[in-house]
Amino acid sequence: MSSCNTMKAAQFDENTKQVKVNDVPVPQIADDNQILVKIASASLCHSDLMLLEGAFPGPGRPVTLGHEGVGYVQKTGKNVKGFKKGDRIGFLYVTGCCFECEGCQIHNLNCENGQARLHGFGEDGFFAEYALVDYHNAIILPDSLDMKSSAPIFCAGITAYHAVNECELQPGQWLAVIGCGGLGLLAIQYAKAMDLRVVGIDVNDDVLAAAKAAGAEHTYNSMKDKDYAEELKKATGGGAHAAAVFSAAKPAYDGAPNILRMNGLIMAIGLMSRPLEINSIAFMRGLFRIKSTATGPPHKMPPAVKFTADHGIKTNVAYYKLEDIHEMIDLMKSGKSKGRMAVLFGDEAKSNL
Repeated sequence: MSSCNTMKAAQFDENTKQVKVNDVPVPQIADDNQILVKIASASLCHSDLMLLEGAFPGPGRPVTLGHEGVGYVQKTGKNVKGFKKGDRIGFLYVTGCCFECEGCQIHNLNCENGQARLHGFGEDGFFAEYALVDYHNAIILPDSLDMKSSAPIFCAGITAYHAVNECELQPGQWLAVIGCGGLGLLAIQYAKAMDLRVVGIDVNDDVLAAAKAAGAEHTYNSMKDKDYAEELKKATGGGAHAAAVFSAAKPAYDGAPNILRMNGLIMAIGLMSRPLEINSIAFMRGLFRIKSTATGPPHKMPPAVKFTADHGIKTNVAYYKLEDIHEMIDLMKSGKSKGRMAVLFGDEAKSNL
């Protein structure tokens, strides 16, 4: 830490369009529902790039990046229940909401009573030595989940779990994972743990090799192999029962209906910067269905975290220092990252040296 009162934080300034590591004040509890967390690990997510690219508005000031994190309870507000100093916790990333209204039961960004804000976007995030989180968003980490590699669970992992779990598949049915990067690799593991058969689709051969190692029975490079849809249908006996699209690229969505069997499901996860286009006639005919899910509100978190711990789901994480934030961003932009990338802080950083 820089001093007793300041800390290092990786921040994006939408006015200059620059990311810098700054010395900033350690945050102080200002709401009785808040926990001051000593961050152990924070990971980079593809949606973080959307702030840098202007797809999401910032708060008009330098904002600390990151919405995936784990850490240790340092201090608690007066209303905080179920947590004490030193607890190992993970946490979600929507704050300023009531957690109780009808909108919050679907997604906290739909809050009808508060002013929901996203950590790492409109509210300071977790690429810092300390952060404030609402205790409603927090959960005690199971002992089997370590602090170094668990940060991606609290967006990527929970999202991947819900994406697979809500595809309405039975054991032995086929799931196509389109986009086999960090989220896709987690989805493959969840699918295998649910006794599903998996096909991996990507445009990067190294990423596809990782998908194969994670349990995909067949893999296809959709850019190089122009006949991959026909090959996939033959290999799966008619096509996938569902396709989970984790890529944010338009061709990924355009190709999804072509690999499904009749009335197959498209699970839309990758966030494109422009509206999703569908063939309304094919949709009307029932050639495919479409739905989406996300990390969701806190009450959807415990089963995902428990499943992750119980089934030994591994987050493939490469570790960095906070000063390496530009390298991490460039690697994610290139599409060459084979897993998640995380910054380690405190004792976790020392033990990784």
